[in-house]
Amino acid sequence: MIYNGLLSTFPKEIRLFIGAFVIILSIGFFTGLLFIKETESTTPAGIEENYLGNEEDEEATVMKFKKGDREMLTIVHTHILSMSMIFFLLGGLVWLTHLPKKWKLFLTIEPFLSVILTFGGIYLMWKGISWFKYVVIFSGILMTFTFTCSAAVVLWQCARPSQKR
Repeated sequence: MIYNGLLSTFPKEIRLFIGAFVIILSIGFFTGLLFIKETESTTPAGIEENYLGNEEDEEATVMKFKKGDREMLTIVHTHILSMSMIFFLLGGLVWLTHLPKKWKLFLTIEPFLSVILTFGGIYLMWKGISWFKYVVIFSGILMTFTFTCSAAVVLWQCARPSQKR
């Protein structure tokens, strides 16, 4: 089955539909990053404080409490499920683009590893393995990088139809 570059051969209306989907998906993804910035979870200390609380810091401007069992399970559960669907759908579109197979493999498999490392890492940090905050930052950055690259490639190839028609 020949699928490499298939996306750019789709009719204009289907490429427009896919492009609109990827734009809305990207707005949702990057809004989540704004939320992370708003909760000051962009540094190792900020991540730890967001999930483990800061009750002992009398100078804190915003009081944060350690998240409970149910809240942590809800966060981990919903994020792993939703992010796996996001990357499954986006990855399916990446496989239809014209890119080398090794790039496609990286852009479609890596996000699943990052999802597990990011949200599993948050859970393990919350359970007391504090060095996982560094894994969370690294995997979160890598996940964002692969999402951005994948979305850009799909949008680019939706905008530029194949000349082979």
